[in-house]
Amino acid sequence: MIRLGIFASGNGTNAINLNHYFNKNTSIEVAKVYCNNPVAGVITRAFSDDIPTHVFTRRQLNTGAVLKQLKRDKIDVVILAGFLWLIPENLVTGYPKKIINVHPALLPKFGGKGMYGMNVHEAVIENKESKSGITIHVVDESYDTGDHLFQAQVDVEHDETPESLAEKIHVLEYKHFPEVIEQYVLSLSQAKSI
Repeated sequence: MIRLGIFASGNGTNAINLNHYFNKNTSIEVAKVYCNNPVAGVITRAFSDDIPTHVFTRRQLNTGAVLKQLKRDKIDVVILAGFLWLIPENLVTGYPKKIINVHPALLPKFGGKGMYGMNVHEAVIENKESKSGITIHVVDESYDTGDHLFQAQVDVEHDETPESLAEKIHVLEYKHFPEVIEQYVLSLSQAKSI
């Protein structure tokens, strides 16, 4: 069984969606949720879904303690599902090409530090973009610069609000993120890199 570790900072709707998607999968499972916020909604959601959780600090992430925990937990692939901190080099090196993120915009536009959640949707609308969407990508040492695995887009209407755009983006995330993870992880497995 290929074990996924999900990193989340907020409500955890994507994390739970992934767990439900992989619940009956015979090759891939959500093994644990890792969170940098002890009061995040994802912890309650994970508990309700019987997913073990691990809360950590920035220092633990940056000094390699989280990497050691992932190895102890036998995590094969790390998934970022609404995780807001930069992934440090120790983790990128420890999981080469095995950390996947979903970003709520069509990268390379609207990526980088501070570009998450409503900040992205507000910027897209202010910039009068006609399209937005999601980018699923491999994580490297910088924000939102890793290799793209998949993009999907939606129209930005003339009367679009950040909230209405967020809803459209969530629909894309819930639909495509699990499928892209499954295809990518199985390809890693077939290449014997997990």
